[in-house]
Amino acid sequence: MTKNSASAARPAPPTGGFQEVDGRRVFVHRLGGGGPPVVFLPGSGAVGLDYFAVQQGVSQFRTAVVYDRGGSGYSDPVPLPRTAAAVVTELHELLHAQDLAGPYVLVAHSLGGAYAHRYTQLYPQEVAGLVWVDGFHRDWADFMPAAANPSAGRQTSPGPEQIRQMRPALREMFAELLAHYPQHMRQPLIEAHVSHEWLRVGIAERSNLAALAAELHAGPDLPDVPLIALTAEGTDPGPQMPMPEQTVRAIYEGMRKMAAAMVSAVSCGEHRVVSDVGHSQLCFTRPDAVVQAIRDVLERAARA
Repeated sequence: MTKNSASAARPAPPTGGFQEVDGRRVFVHRLGGGGPPVVFLPGSGAVGLDYFAVQQGVSQFRTAVVYDRGGSGYSDPVPLPRTAAAVVTELHELLHAQDLAGPYVLVAHSLGGAYAHRYTQLYPQEVAGLVWVDGFHRDWADFMPAAANPSAGRQTSPGPEQIRQMRPALREMFAELLAHYPQHMRQPLIEAHVSHEWLRVGIAERSNLAALAAELHAGPDLPDVPLIALTAEGTDPGPQMPMPEQTVRAIYEGMRKMAAAMVSAVSCGEHRVVSDVGHSQLCFTRPDAVVQAIRDVLERAARA
């Protein structure tokens, strides 16, 4: 694995390094030791180091791995959006190149849920347990109000001018979320998160939610492994897309129902609600809740 060097076009990560996968550099950072390894699958617009606080907690008792999907974060560019199979194949090759043997506990945040589900479809014997952090469900369109339907993804995404106007508030938001990060990581991450490139990647990854749902429907259900789903029921700091209060309430209700559907699909499932924290905020400000869910899934997987 190469250390944290970067091409002229992309910034160097403040920690971690790169693993070559299929001729491209994929950012990866691992801490701790012991198995099953815990692997974090970021949401859209998020990067592996956003889960650093949780990773630190998990590294006290297991190997904890964060990474950036190809085309996102510090990894080399690829055309976006991608199929879930392409993302999952890349992750599978990354883990094996790192000599990290499965089975794994996959921690999926937001859009990362689509990729975690696809991983279980393609490599079911390599998954020991799942932690769903407000994760994507393949029936997302059935749970969400029309204003948040995957088919409306392009219409609800901010345009270039909106992004320009939002950037100061986004900078303030990430400064708040990353306030407790080590100094050498904090400022580079803030600057990268408000860059046009990283914001563009988040929008591009969200643009094919309907296609991802269809891809997941073509494959099997989740394997019967321990699963804990966390639902955040607060409001994120920073700029928000204008939305009627009734729609916001419907989204919260939909997220609850999605999590309930996830846990009902397995024999050892549990749904936990985390109040007063937003969807994007959860892993930054309540790492304790995520770490505890991971610890509990590992214990249940060991008993199984």
